[in-house]
Amino acid sequence: MFIVEDTIAGLEAAQIPKQRGESLLDNAVRYAEERHWDVFPGAWLEAVDGIQRCSCGDGACSAPGAHPAREDWAGQATGSATVARRMWSKQPTASILLPTGRTFDAIDVPESAGFLALARMERMELTLGPVTCTPDRRMHFFVLPGAAAKVPDLVRKLGWPSASLDLTALGEGSYVAAPPTRFGSRGAVQWARRPTPANRWLPDVEELVPPLAYACGRDR
Repeated sequence: MFIVEDTIAGLEAAQIPKQRGESLLDNAVRYAEERHWDVFPGAWLEAVDGIQRCSCGDGACSAPGAHPAREDWAGQATGSATVARRMWSKQPTASILLPTGRTFDAIDVPESAGFLALARMERMELTLGPVTCTPDRRMHFFVLPGAAAKVPDLVRKLGWPSASLDLTALGEGSYVAAPPTRFGSRGAVQWARRPTPANRWLPDVEELVPPLAYACGRDR
């Protein structure tokens, strides 16, 4: 299986949480217990006539098995490992979703721009937080909360009209899917940069926007 993080030089060897050999329940509990991230169970995949379908019942679901299963998901999210274990015990195949705007925001960019920016950040020796790569070819860079309100001005100050770049910040009211959540038959969310003790303290968005905006500008 292709592992995204193996393609990036200099990534930490420690794996927190472990991804291989662990269930969705195990991972959800570890996110809450070790990273103090709020988690909530989303939709899941069901086999229908040999095809993996989303539990929402929409045959044209754009994110099968990787979106909230109920409207009040924000109130359902918990930072308690005990509550997380109880929720996934009821539905072990539910996706793992993390609300943004609480312990972190996420900068959402295309995968091609994200890898270009990662290489640039490595050369600049910037401190990075966790980064995910999704099957729909997006990357999410975890940063300190409050980024969503800052990004439009930061992009404009760099000389880009904010709508001209495929770069957005996910804050309060949004969420990201966490590994090893699957997007139907398209594959699973993976870590491009895993959570480790070294990146427990997240960067401020001001540090990451310049290389991310540059990469998104190159990627247009």
